[in-house]
Amino acid sequence: MNELLSQINSLALPPKLVLFAVLAAVTHLSVVFIRRVANHALASVHGRRYQKLRSIGTLATSALVFMLYFLAIGLMLREFGVSLTAYLASASVIGLAIGFGSQGVVQDVVTGLTIIFSDLVDVGDLVEISGQTGIVRAITMRFVRLENSLGATVSIPNRTINNVINYPRGYVRCIVDITLRGDETNRQATEALAIRLMQSVHQQFPAILLTTPSSEGRIKLAAGKEFLRIKFRIWPNRGQPIETTYLQELISVLALNDPDYKPWMVAISYEVEAAKTRIPSGRA
Repeated sequence: MNELLSQINSLALPPKLVLFAVLAAVTHLSVVFIRRVANHALASVHGRRYQKLRSIGTLATSALVFMLYFLAIGLMLREFGVSLTAYLASASVIGLAIGFGSQGVVQDVVTGLTIIFSDLVDVGDLVEISGQTGIVRAITMRFVRLENSLGATVSIPNRTINNVINYPRGYVRCIVDITLRGDETNRQATEALAIRLMQSVHQQFPAILLTTPSSEGRIKLAAGKEFLRIKFRIWPNRGQPIETTYLQELISVLALNDPDYKPWMVAISYEVEAAKTRIPSGRA
């Protein structure tokens, strides 16, 4: 090693600079190669563990690249007579000034690490963060990226995250219970009209629905009351079209079939349904 350093020191300035540049380029290419190999190796590992390893690996790789370039620049400056001690001292002062000027970036990184290690959210979760609702598509050092109900990507800086609502068990389910009255013929007509309008909601308001609505069939209570239950899996806070347009149209259509049909005979409620599968990438 000492002989190699002696040979390098014996070189003229231009060859030294070329040698340092080549070493820096080789180091950078090596880091890029290692990063790609690591990402390929982790591609088969899913879930929270993969997200943590990828995020930590990205941070460690970035720190390694910065350190190598920092040392390479210092060695080059030494050939121009710049003291390494003075270089390190000035870098410390500049780093301190940059740190004060980029507090937001530091906060993003710290908060991002907290989110990763605390398992607060995971890729594929349906969440509400800082007033934005969507499916988590990526968790990085600086941003949490969501895909909202319109298919748009929303990037939320980590430092602005002050509250998180997670729906780990599934999605919001809007349940519409439609009272069935009269004889069997009248009840069948009511059921057919409700299901037809249910299908029209899916066609008219696709952005509020996560999946196709379905009919749960007739449910009869011990007291003798019978009703038809319709289920809509919807995005959080997106049930207004069902409470207004669908409900009003349903009441008006059922009133044509049964003049005594009243609005209170249709009940709307919400609950969380257990998730069966993870939401795939892309539009839900």
